[in-house]
Amino acid sequence: MSLIAVYPGTFDPITNGHSDLVNRGVKIFDKVIIAVAQNPSKNTLFTVKERIEFIQEIFDANSQVEIYSLDKLLVDFANDHNATVILRGLRAVSDFEYEVQLASMNRSMEPNIESVFMSPAEEYGFLSSSIIKEIAKHGGDLSKFIDKAVLAALQKKLR
Repeated sequence: MSLIAVYPGTFDPITNGHSDLVNRGVKIFDKVIIAVAQNPSKNTLFTVKERIEFIQEIFDANSQVEIYSLDKLLVDFANDHNATVILRGLRAVSDFEYEVQLASMNRSMEPNIESVFMSPAEEYGFLSSSIIKEIAKHGGDLSKFIDKAVLAALQKKLR
């Protein structure tokens, strides 16, 4: 039986911190499914289709990574894809309380799915998509923090 993890998020846009987590996740799991959330409560800069295209470009050569749109309860999505793990990143203590709350709710709805938390590599521990967009709005150098195709699309979108 394959050990499949779902890594959910809005990824608006995907950062090198997200990519780092996926690349380390595939060392542990047979497959990592990136579930790109539509999340209407967040005012996203990129469409779900655009976000999926960025992620596909980044992980095109990795057969252990699959990308899908997420438009239902995460535990239902995980069950649909035979996933038994939800992979989440924890950047700081401030993330912990929220993530534990989500993990507890998911476990109460689906006891067969476990949440696994990973911290990002040190050089990405402070990254978030919101910070990336804010720096991009002010013309800051983001070349160390996001893929070059994402950077080009971000600059074009903000012009």
